[in-house]
Amino acid sequence: MSVRIGIIGAGNIGSVHAAQFSQLGELCELTAITDVYLPLAEQRAAEYGIKEVLPSPEALIRSENVDAVIIGVPNQYHAELAVQAIEAGKHVLLEKPMGINAAAAKQILKAANASDRVVMIGHQMRWESVPMQIKEQIDRGELGRIYTAKTGWYRRKGIPGWGTWFTRSDQSGGGPLIDIGVHMLDLALYLMGNPKPVSVFGATYAEFGPKRRGIGTWGKPNWDGIYDVEDLATALIKMEDGSTLTLEVSWAVHMDTDNTPFVHLMGTEGGASYRGANGKLLTEKFNKPMEIPLAKPENDEHERLRLSRHFLSCIKEGKQPITSALTGYTNNLVLDAIYESSRTGHEVKLDWNL
Repeated sequence: MSVRIGIIGAGNIGSVHAAQFSQLGELCELTAITDVYLPLAEQRAAEYGIKEVLPSPEALIRSENVDAVIIGVPNQYHAELAVQAIEAGKHVLLEKPMGINAAAAKQILKAANASDRVVMIGHQMRWESVPMQIKEQIDRGELGRIYTAKTGWYRRKGIPGWGTWFTRSDQSGGGPLIDIGVHMLDLALYLMGNPKPVSVFGATYAEFGPKRRGIGTWGKPNWDGIYDVEDLATALIKMEDGSTLTLEVSWAVHMDTDNTPFVHLMGTEGGASYRGANGKLLTEKFNKPMEIPLAKPENDEHERLRLSRHFLSCIKEGKQPITSALTGYTNNLVLDAIYESSRTGHEVKLDWNL
């Protein structure tokens, strides 16, 4: 049976989802879309053959012609809409971060745990080719025990939408840490085998945004708006099994960077590095260092197409997605702890009580 999909949010990310799911016509159909600016929803409907434009998120969630909801709206609305959709019996694909903070993410997790619906977070980097190749070798035991890792994403001049919801903490939850840092945190924890984070020491800095410097090309600036988030964050995360993860991200920074996301994994038997479309497996044989290059194959399908197919297969087979509500909550819990550590100057122990 084809899964009927409704999209809440017709902006950039909603358009990306529509483009990918529209390629999976044998598995799903796009039946509805809505946006606070309805002309944009009407434009997307025409572009992707979406059957109906509905006047509000609530109307879409109530629709009997929708089985699954994609939520691609500003972070502050994630929890409210996701919980509504879950309680209405809809499956949910929710853009990252899962919540504007851990309290909001907890609401979604509780709703997901109380239902039999699929709730999946849209962390597309897990479906990129090189991380998938690395994960395959990790699962085969080629790296041994991964005892430490380093991940990050330095953008030199990339502050998005200055003065819009991107740069308002009450609407986004933070700056690059919650925007792109959540991707790197999610991917690194996944490759490490999902160890349980227990404590965090971190710091955040706002050296560019308040001066209206470091402006990127994503989004249209609102120079009458607000910038009250960080533009760089750094953290050390300790796990229950003793392993550690270093996380460093920026929207703007004076450094030699190629603006590419990276993960370095260090294991007892081998290591792995990921940087954009390329990577390496590293080990030692015959008392000599050895490296095996990894690359994205030619004609590789889009990572978001694989993500979309995974969401649909989870619905069909009634299984948990690999980017489950629990992984989304874990990410939010760590992010909150980094912000708190930066405010207090102290290590923060994570509270796992639900």
